[in-house]
Amino acid sequence: MIIKSRSEPNELVILKALRNRMNLSKTDQQNYTSLKKGFEGELLFDLLLEKLECDCFVLNDLLLKTNNQTFQIDSLIIFSNVVYLLEIKNYSGNYRYKSEKLFQKEQTEITNPLIQLYRTESLLRQLFLKLNFNFSIQSSVIFINPEFTLYQAPLDIPFIFPSQLNSFIKSVNSHQSKLNEQHKKLAEHLSSLHIEHNPYQHCPPYNYQQLRKGMPCPACFSFSITITGKKCTCTSCGNTELVESAVVRNVKEFKLLFPDEKVTTSKMYEWCKIIESRRRILRILKKNFKSIDTFRRIHFE
Repeated sequence: MIIKSRSEPNELVILKALRNRMNLSKTDQQNYTSLKKGFEGELLFDLLLEKLECDCFVLNDLLLKTNNQTFQIDSLIIFSNVVYLLEIKNYSGNYRYKSEKLFQKEQTEITNPLIQLYRTESLLRQLFLKLNFNFSIQSSVIFINPEFTLYQAPLDIPFIFPSQLNSFIKSVNSHQSKLNEQHKKLAEHLSSLHIEHNPYQHCPPYNYQQLRKGMPCPACFSFSITITGKKCTCTSCGNTELVESAVVRNVKEFKLLFPDEKVTTSKMYEWCKIIESRRRILRILKKNFKSIDTFRRIHFE
């Protein structure tokens, strides 16, 4: 049973919106690509977890804090006698393991995921102690990408390689587990401790004036959108979308990028740019958002 599902990281959502409306620096673009690839890998692993038929609780994408230290968990599987702590990596290409270090293309050293895994395991154990839960923790790094190869890896490190994934899932599925209220209490409590705002989130500075206005295509992100009646059509890829859906999507993007700004008809008319009248914007806002009347000035939430 999934107690906490996975959602797209807020940092990734913001960067995805910004890259359509401004030029990201090389560093920010690399951060976007890394976050996107990581999230795609986690979703692939979630598909494998759907095959589980044993009695267990699954929590995905947890951000927790204990002893003034924040730590993130990709996937946590709770059984009756053990907890599986899983770090998901979507690396691709050839890597080499040497002297407890990972190297890509023979020369470039990358951070050994075991460092993060062991830190997370230690902090999770400390949190369990505070919560008076006594569970054994079994930690592994999951390499989800089938195009990943690691040479010279020691046999005794907790790495699960792509060719071992099916066997790993079968092994997990074979657990003779019977959960009770204590396990459910632990799962729900951990979910309640999840921190929504990631303090390590890195997004570039931006302001309203510098961002491109318009409604990008949700399929190819082009701004080449034409409106005919109730439909928007992308002239670049041919994707069609209802005007109402497109406006709602872009209003939500505005709210994400500018959470302290009020959503008004005039502002959304300018933000969406290609809607022919403020009246149409107002109708869509009234239908899909809660209107707030403050001193005869209406905004929407």
